[in-house]
Amino acid sequence: MNHDHEEDFSSSGDLGPRLAALGPGGAAAPEDFALRVLRRAGISQSRYDTYVRLETAAGGLFVVFGPEAVTGAALEARRGAGRERLTPQRFEESHRRRTGRSAIPADRAPAGLRPALRTGRARQLSIDLSGLPADERAVLEAVRSIPPGQLRPVGWIAREAALPPESGARVVAEVLARNPVAVLVPCHRATHDDGAPCDAAYVHEVGDALRGAEGIDMVTVRQWARGGDTLLGSDTTRIYCHPTCAHARRITPAHRVPFRTARDARGAGYRACKSCRPVAV
Repeated sequence: MNHDHEEDFSSSGDLGPRLAALGPGGAAAPEDFALRVLRRAGISQSRYDTYVRLETAAGGLFVVFGPEAVTGAALEARRGAGRERLTPQRFEESHRRRTGRSAIPADRAPAGLRPALRTGRARQLSIDLSGLPADERAVLEAVRSIPPGQLRPVGWIAREAALPPESGARVVAEVLARNPVAVLVPCHRATHDDGAPCDAAYVHEVGDALRGAEGIDMVTVRQWARGGDTLLGSDTTRIYCHPTCAHARRITPAHRVPFRTARDARGAGYRACKSCRPVAV
């Protein structure tokens, strides 16, 4: 294919719907028809991304990927009451605006994507955040480090991302609201510093569905938040943790000691957990 055709491709709009409409004899085109056309025409895959729709506990998720990494993801369930569901065409348009690349439907997910969604363990999945500012990348990478089934407050995320203490929590919430890789960058695992779910990117129903699928007891989480208890200590080990930390979940009820702040825990002679790191240790 000559250079002129390559330029036409790169400057065109969203190609998925238009190529899909080229099904032979007006028949319904196969799901990957647009992708076959591009490959047959010799268009390099470096010039476009492909995407699939997969099911999650919160409904359909569009995941778009290039040859080396996931480049975006968005839930069909839109944030905010009354919003229309995200359609494939709107997803393609949104990806084009954000990245300047077309998103073409595919019939096969890249290796590792389905297990990452099923288990919540997407930390090893290659995700391209290179187009974002450095502070946004740092926030999203900090969120990616939160283990499945656990929650972390925005103050912790801000600390991990090396943001200024005076503005860190606000910046984290703003970044999460723009999360370009929904679910795979698990912002449903973020809480406010009082322990209540942050859900900057989702309505609470969506966040609760994703957290519930990871075994997080939201009734208990909200009880802790209402009571002001953000940390949980063990009177046998004298260690305090975030309440959803794997170590905290092993503390039997008779030995649980709640704390409002790390200062309270330290004042009572408790040490910070080296796993969930409620303070820098």
